[in-house]
Amino acid sequence: MKIQESAENYLETILILRQRIGQVRSIDIVNEMNFSKPSISYAMKQLRENGYISMDESGYITLTEKGLEIAERVYERHKVLTDYLVSLGVDEDVAKADACRIEHVISPMSFEMIKKAYKEILENKQAKKE
Repeated sequence: MKIQESAENYLETILILRQRIGQVRSIDIVNEMNFSKPSISYAMKQLRENGYISMDESGYITLTEKGLEIAERVYERHKVLTDYLVSLGVDEDVAKADACRIEHVISPMSFEMIKKAYKEILENKQAKKE
């Protein structure tokens, strides 16, 4: 199922925040993304209605199975693409910004090939150290 880039970004942010601080609330997403409270509130409502997140009575957000699947896929793409671009000599801030755009549109086949090429680069670097 194809979801909008903005929804992917919210899910990825929830995943990152969960890894960093544990429990996540809407205000954490507001602070992380620098969006307004009403914008985040609306987005969380949409994600909840579409089954990507659940929210308890205290306002803590949990990714559902399908939300977690999307968040992990997007986050993996972000990390691999950023690291790959940096390994090619791209400035880290530029690599992060580019990876954030590319992660939403790259095909699974192209991503797998980039991941494979990056893995080979890492293996070659490791072999040279030994």
